[in-house]
Amino acid sequence: MAKRMRKFLSRHSAASRKFLCSLAQPSPSAIPDPPIPAGGSANKKLHEELRKLRILLQQNRTDSAKTFLIHLSQSNSVSELYNVFCVTSPSSSKPIFADMLFSIYADSKLLDKASELYALMKKEGKFPSLSGLNAFLGMLNSSRQYPKVLEVFSDAVNAEIQIDSCSCGVAIQSAVKMGDLKRALSLMDFMRKSRFRVDSFVYNVVMGGFCKERRVGEARKLFDEMLVRRMTPTTVTFNILIDGYCKLGDLEEAFNMWEILKDTNLKPNLITFNTLLSGLCKMGRMEEANKVLEEMKTFGFVPDGFTYSVLFDGHSRCSDVDSSLALFEELVKKGVEINEYTISILLNVLCKNGKIEKAEQILNMLIQSRLTPTEVIFNIILNGYCKEGNMVKAVSTVEAMESFGLKPSCATFNTLIGRACKSGKMEEAEGWFKKMAEKQVFPTVQTYNILMNGYGCSHKFDRCFEILVEMENGGLKPNVVTYGSLINCLCKHNRLLEAEVLVNDMLGRGVKPNVQVYNMIIDGSCTSGKMEDAFQILDKMVGNDIAPTIVTYNSIINGFCRKGRAREAEELMLMIPERGLKPDVITYNSLISGYSRAGDTDKCFEWYEKMKTAGVKPTLNTYHPLINACKKEESGRTLADKIVQEMAIMNLSPDRAVYNELICCYALHGEVGKSIDLSNKMEEQGILADKMTYNSLIMGHLMTGDNLKARNVFDSMKARGIVPNSDTYNTLISWHCKLKDFNGAYIWYREMFEHGFLPVFAICDELISGLKAEGKLVEAGIICSEMSAKGLHDRS
Repeated sequence: MAKRMRKFLSRHSAASRKFLCSLAQPSPSAIPDPPIPAGGSANKKLHEELRKLRILLQQNRTDSAKTFLIHLSQSNSVSELYNVFCVTSPSSSKPIFADMLFSIYADSKLLDKASELYALMKKEGKFPSLSGLNAFLGMLNSSRQYPKVLEVFSDAVNAEIQIDSCSCGVAIQSAVKMGDLKRALSLMDFMRKSRFRVDSFVYNVVMGGFCKERRVGEARKLFDEMLVRRMTPTTVTFNILIDGYCKLGDLEEAFNMWEILKDTNLKPNLITFNTLLSGLCKMGRMEEANKVLEEMKTFGFVPDGFTYSVLFDGHSRCSDVDSSLALFEELVKKGVEINEYTISILLNVLCKNGKIEKAEQILNMLIQSRLTPTEVIFNIILNGYCKEGNMVKAVSTVEAMESFGLKPSCATFNTLIGRACKSGKMEEAEGWFKKMAEKQVFPTVQTYNILMNGYGCSHKFDRCFEILVEMENGGLKPNVVTYGSLINCLCKHNRLLEAEVLVNDMLGRGVKPNVQVYNMIIDGSCTSGKMEDAFQILDKMVGNDIAPTIVTYNSIINGFCRKGRAREAEELMLMIPERGLKPDVITYNSLISGYSRAGDTDKCFEWYEKMKTAGVKPTLNTYHPLINACKKEESGRTLADKIVQEMAIMNLSPDRAVYNELICCYALHGEVGKSIDLSNKMEEQGILADKMTYNSLIMGHLMTGDNLKARNVFDSMKARGIVPNSDTYNTLISWHCKLKDFNGAYIWYREMFEHGFLPVFAICDELISGLKAEGKLVEAGIICSEMSAKGLHDRS
């Protein structure tokens, strides 16, 4: 402050010395001074100096008075100067003095002093002049004291003090900065009623505010209003709207504004082109971006650092490493200097796509070209190596960072700790955590959250609870993510009581659980079949003003379906629209699966049709339960054909689960040829057959009575290293019994028993009965004896 005052005073120092000497004798025409109140020598000195100032003001020597007052303002407080002058001077000179002092503080950018003087003046019903007021409003606005701007402006309006369009403009700027766009519009109306000109600057400010809040439609209305009022928009006006539309993702409207701009006499600037490029690149529309880039060059603009950053970002979003490298090589050839931000985007796209060595090669080349790498750049390389799992290179990256005099930050250690946690190497994670302390890098809440999640996934819940205590001892408050990580892990391991206790602990510590936390516990309860508990949590959730989401309802619907309560799930499904939500693909899939488990094929297809009518696109998880339901229907083969056709229309390729359901469905309906064709197609697509595939093919051949082909499939299965399971043997024994080949069934039983499996009781019972009927009592006795030895019922 003193520095500013010295600078301001230096311009007047010579004049100051001259008139200070001339004040030895007052003018005879001066008005007699009021009596000086009793006080110390300092007080008397100030009174004397203010007397001299008053004489200058009476003589209309304004410049000399201002220079002298600057000198006084350096050594006296605001209240001293103002109060003493007001007490010792006639009322006629008070406004002149106050306005002059105010202008001195405003010119010197001394906001605190100007604010103090304003408060003293306002207390006595006085206000600064228009120029002083505008300077004061400008200072407040520059200092981001937006509420104070509006308060001072309102004071002036209410006191009917002179204001102008400049005063109104600053007030509108402050209202927009506060996000109070309603007030900004009201102030624009006030300007019109006061017959002040609302210029393009004011419109631009308010339009910019609307666009910042993504209310571009309202900004466009103001633009249209400008045209109706015959005001000429500026290039800035168009840039604001183009940027607003781009950020909304409405590129069509952004380019409409671009065409309107070109139809006017206005010329675009570099910001116009960069804004359009940014919008296209964020949407990954790089071909169009390149066309805009060429058009930009025809207007005579040279791409700047921001242009290249945007282009690199676009290639990054498209994972287009080749284009990123080509652009980089182009810049190197042209000798364009690339800033750290642009480099970081390039390195990031390379690291994200597994080209970490190339990223490091480019970095080393740039370092040799006198680039000073930043911590952010090293952290990008580090993150790439950590994702790859190459911890040797990750550690060497940290060492390289330190060799450049850069201290590893919390973000650096968080990356290292996160990688160790993801790999389940919690001792290594703790090692990096201790290294932070050695390097005097303080952990953040995010650091602890990473550790919390790591220990939770490793089922080390005691350590998780210790971390909560450590955080609080270190002065860090666990947030909703901290608790959420632990609650999620507890719910996945069916430790629901502890999860609920944690929610209560959150509330007790002033951390409000969010919808995700409640959804975790509701889903955990539903997965465990505890539907009543799920509804109790739902009630608590609503009671704490947390609105359920579609995820919440999906968990409950899925829980009902798993419990065989599909009707209740359907009732809840019908209530979802009443809650202002829309069922999604998971909602429909859960209900279809529920009715599939219940064996209600008609309901499965009813909800499948409703799903399509609602515009929800089916997924593979939709078709899996549908095909499963077809297996039980006489018309199953026809329904399966229809499903295959619809999947083709949806451009959905079956996965292993869907192929297996189709193979099984066709086999059950005697279409073993189709089953074989599907298994071959499955293999052609690189999806290897598994036990379920072979079991279905074995069943299909047995159903047609072709035991030899069934045996061949079994041998092929074993040759490929797929070990038959109990389902395989149960299928073989059961169908041999159905074909009255009890001797063949007994052979399969012996192999099954030797491999440590036992047939299900019903199949075993059927085999024993068949053997006895054929007089093979020894074999039947052996089975009974072996079953008895295993603790199963002995029919002998």
